[in-house]
Amino acid sequence: MRILGIETSCDETGVAVYDSEKNIILGEQLFSQASKHDQYGGVVPELASRDHITKLLPLIRLTLKEAGLGKEHIDGIAYTSGPGLRGPLLTGAALAKSLSLGWDIPSIGVHHMEAHLLINLLENPAPTFPFLTLLISGGHCLLIKATSLGNYKVLGQTRDDALGEAFDKVARLLGLGYPGGPEIERKARKGNAFSFDLPRPMVKEDHLDFSFSGLKTAVYYLVKKQEQITEKFSSDISASFQEAIAETLISKCTKALNMYDLKQLVIGGGVAANQYIRKRISDELPEVDIFFPEPKRCTDNGAMIAIAGYYRFNNKESEKEIQIRPKWNFSEL
Repeated sequence: MRILGIETSCDETGVAVYDSEKNIILGEQLFSQASKHDQYGGVVPELASRDHITKLLPLIRLTLKEAGLGKEHIDGIAYTSGPGLRGPLLTGAALAKSLSLGWDIPSIGVHHMEAHLLINLLENPAPTFPFLTLLISGGHCLLIKATSLGNYKVLGQTRDDALGEAFDKVARLLGLGYPGGPEIERKARKGNAFSFDLPRPMVKEDHLDFSFSGLKTAVYYLVKKQEQITEKFSSDISASFQEAIAETLISKCTKALNMYDLKQLVIGGGVAANQYIRKRISDELPEVDIFFPEPKRCTDNGAMIAIAGYYRFNNKESEKEIQIRPKWNFSEL
């Protein structure tokens, strides 16, 4: 099957075509609106929706051209149904359904975070079920036991800020740009990760949930004490914050792997592109098979939607009406 994937859950417009027989992406395009939303310190849903409307059709044309395909070569269309921002979700869903009707092929809405989970099946070698998944993004922080396709158990999740959200808020405190993750990582390269003794939230608890609001608040009070935010302070606090995050993730993943006797760890979501966190997890868990997607496929993209769509189609699923679910709990899958 050749599946066209459309991703519009937030501020990235992603399009891709996945070939299931070859297990490869034949063509893909991605447009990021980050620079547009930077001046607001976060995504403005209405602006994001308008940009998706203008970018989607040109990106689809470019993707099909790159893949050397016409509409007659596409067997199905997958789009992000949720979770995400209502307006952006609706723009992608409406176009997907319109093309589905016009091209007389099926369409299906997929769960954004399941798509992040399944993107690693594109890798060679790929993980095999069962495995532990850590999904860390702007809106989510989840630990999931994946037993088989669609058979997932949420073991832990954030009780307050998502990890990407915490990065954004700390970056804002330091006067850095949006999105905050890459800005913090860039600053941290020049800093000392042990300059500040920041908390490692909930690492001593028996449960597998996360909490990052206390860590963010600790950074807030350190920043508040500064008469001037110097380059050294900004670099050191960024490095220390990043190290606290890495240690927290390592602690929770280690606990979950041992509790459920799992030997594979699959990591996805936008924060998984952070090279420092990737290295720290790999160094601390040498006996675990760890799977990271390519950095360009950690952030939201059409490839992950196309792949998730294929597995849903392969499971004999399709739909007749547009379905979007801005608040779609992973445990409901």
